[in-house]
Amino acid sequence: MGTTRETILTELKRRGQARADDLAKTLDLTAMAVRQHLYQLQDEGAVVCCTSPSGRGRPAKHWELTDKADVYFPDAHRELSLDLIDSIRTIMGKEGLERLVAHRTEKQSERYRTIMGDNKALKDRLEVIAKERSREGYMAEVRETDDGDFLLLENHCPVCEAAKACSGLCNKELSLFQELVKGKATVEREEHILSGARRCAYRIRPTSD
Repeated sequence: MGTTRETILTELKRRGQARADDLAKTLDLTAMAVRQHLYQLQDEGAVVCCTSPSGRGRPAKHWELTDKADVYFPDAHRELSLDLIDSIRTIMGKEGLERLVAHRTEKQSERYRTIMGDNKALKDRLEVIAKERSREGYMAEVRETDDGDFLLLENHCPVCEAAKACSGLCNKELSLFQELVKGKATVEREEHILSGARRCAYRIRPTSD
């Protein structure tokens, strides 16, 4: 995304919600300029303004995306994916579809491992995974928590509709991450887009040596 409004949408996608002033600092723009874009997006139904108590002063205004903002973020080959899933299930049955999903996951694992190379540190591995997932459209990032865990966050799902039609895609995604950090950490999914969350979040807990 290149325009200012698209960058604002991307930041809101990553953060969940944000104040206009905070967006302005991130984008190196004036707060007024950012608000003008937000008001236009609000008129289009893509964002909504929420207020929350802020001490003794006026309530703080936060902006967040609505479902209508989904049109700004790609769902890779939606119709083709759905048609293929339906055809595979019809011709090969449920087990055949599961085998294909498993094969896809194996190929992903091989590719990620090749990209990771000799990186042995857990954080380095996660950074590589996040970078590759972002390249695939997942808007992924890694955050380190105060207690020493890591969060692998995917702020967008470019195959959301396909995942709705084939739950194995999400199940295999979790097992893929578990395999990539096997022996170094455990992985647990804490947030899930298909369960109504705004993003998918995986907690990675380093294991004791």
